[in-house]
Amino acid sequence: MDCMKIGKLIATLRKEKNLTQKNIADALNIQNKTVSKWECGLGCPDISLWPELSAILGVDMKQMMEGEITSNKPDSGNIDKVRFYVCSSCGNILVSTGSASIFCCGRKLECILPMDTPVVPKITVEEIDTDYFVTIDHPMTKEHYLSFAAYVKSDKIYLNRLYAEQSPTFRFPITTLGKLYVYCIKHGLMSYSDISRAKL
Repeated sequence: MDCMKIGKLIATLRKEKNLTQKNIADALNIQNKTVSKWECGLGCPDISLWPELSAILGVDMKQMMEGEITSNKPDSGNIDKVRFYVCSSCGNILVSTGSASIFCCGRKLECILPMDTPVVPKITVEEIDTDYFVTIDHPMTKEHYLSFAAYVKSDKIYLNRLYAEQSPTFRFPITTLGKLYVYCIKHGLMSYSDISRAKL
């Protein structure tokens, strides 16, 4: 470990959070001078302190231990590059509109990509008032179900959370030329480029 790099990073992050060395020391139940030594590069935090220190400073522990935070590329504003993430531990669904470091349940998540297969469940689409009402021909058992459906169009994402043992149906406002994504817990992410063809 490069204690000098780590110390400078801790000082920078602490100041970003408007915290004093005493605030950090009190939160970790250590002495002020210990935090001062870290920031001067005269030592590194004990391994037992890293998880709580990273939580206090609001950064990824691994990057903090390396003494360098890697920034993501600026969001290009192209919603078509939307990325989906699903936590295998708790089932949380997270979305980014550009490259991102996404963590859940203490683990870094990898974005899920649509399956490269022509076999996708059949969908039917009805127009009801100002919405599309979509039904997907897919099982919804506890072992095999769709956990979300998302319609991506222009500058908007309409995300519908789906659950086992419920109907595989959802609604979103009528728009054209959007892309529909559905995620099966067993087979992964699937996409539909033109759902208007599936209208009844």
